[in-house]
Amino acid sequence: MSMAVFRAMRVLAVVALVATSLGGGKPAVAAGPVVQPETGTLDGAAFKIEVPANWNGDLVLYSHGYVQPGGENPAVDVGDPLTGTYLLGQGYALAGSAFKTTGWAVQDALVDQINLLNHFDSKYGTPKHTIAWGHSLGGMITAGLVQRDPQRFAGALPMCGVLAGGVGVWNVGLDGVYVFKTLVAPSRDLQLVNITHPDANLATAEGLLAGAQATPQGKARIALAAAVADLPGWFDPTSPEPAANDYATQEANQELWEAQVDFPFQFALRAELESRAGGNPSWNIGVDYRRQLDLSVDRDEVRALYQAAGLNLDQDLRTLAAAPRVFANPRSVGYLTRNIVYDGNIDHLPVLTMHTIGDGLVLNQNEQAYASIVDRPDLLRQTFVQRAGHCTFTPAETIAAFNALASRIKTGRWSGIDPQALNQAATALGLASSTAPAAYVPFTPTRFPRPFSLKFGLGLLSDFLR
Repeated sequence: MSMAVFRAMRVLAVVALVATSLGGGKPAVAAGPVVQPETGTLDGAAFKIEVPANWNGDLVLYSHGYVQPGGENPAVDVGDPLTGTYLLGQGYALAGSAFKTTGWAVQDALVDQINLLNHFDSKYGTPKHTIAWGHSLGGMITAGLVQRDPQRFAGALPMCGVLAGGVGVWNVGLDGVYVFKTLVAPSRDLQLVNITHPDANLATAEGLLAGAQATPQGKARIALAAAVADLPGWFDPTSPEPAANDYATQEANQELWEAQVDFPFQFALRAELESRAGGNPSWNIGVDYRRQLDLSVDRDEVRALYQAAGLNLDQDLRTLAAAPRVFANPRSVGYLTRNIVYDGNIDHLPVLTMHTIGDGLVLNQNEQAYASIVDRPDLLRQTFVQRAGHCTFTPAETIAAFNALASRIKTGRWSGIDPQALNQAATALGLASSTAPAAYVPFTPTRFPRPFSLKFGLGLLSDFLR
């Protein structure tokens, strides 16, 4: 793996871990007795289990996020130490699998986590309630687990999850880099799909991005690429959100998302997904980029920057409309659909989701995609935190959401899940620092740019695949 990809993945880890540093303080509720974790391996997947002496009979199954291919992959059973301390103190058992592979390990995770549940049941007894939760790709896995094995769970808490499903998310990623290549580097040998040399491909893309960022015309086109992928104009979780008309700062933040997160995934790490899927699972046949811009939250920014740069936006949109498109491999689409795309059936399970509004890796619009297909809206509630970054929740915010879900499981009624109530509950824990108060807010995400669910049916895609 190139140093460029490695640095990018380190940025992801740092951004996600900001939540822990934002938490501060000590738990208001005393921790339970010291627990000796059980560790081991099941079918090639490392696992970790912690059962406190005062076990309340409930198990919390954690699914971790994306791990760089070949990177260190220890088993973890909770997203951050403070949250783990709190849950153990409340009598919850914790468990989590590392999954047997790294990268886009959804297929393995869906099996490995059920294997871990089976092991837990045989050694400790079947829990009264099993709650699935996880961050990022782990949020996707969480929603996949309760879709495929609903009888094993009592509820789910997908956090910053890839809830639009794999096909839609990778299609959105393709849109952004397609616009970038077509307008910034049409003659360069830059692979969007079927990537054969990911390190060199990413290095070329990063050089082109840096060059574009140095000119007003390049910045305008970067903003257009960001807009069709709905990237937020907010990057740093410790900074305030830029003003609605501060287009220069918004574009600079979008360039950071592209350089440090999106480009590594699309120009390099996509190769690992294609290896799993047996080819390219993404396409943009039939996509109208003029319409995508009109629907984007970034449309005003793009128009303003194009005007300031003296560029003809209409001409660039015509260029995009006339450019050759990308076809997908049908078998690869099938693989990514199985691992995983959602059908909207959450059976009997209450599902509570969390998302920051300024997430440029997993767009907050993933929540809209998921909510739009769920067949039991009464079982779904979605919450949003006013902060930039991917999974940058404080421990207090996480615990408040978890407790709200646990209450719904035990009482059969949703309560305490409006932003004010969640903020009050998080503050009462004594974990929030003065620099990061609980920040739940009312928020409604816009439409996900490229929706795809099992309700659409693969048969409708025959004209777009080959």
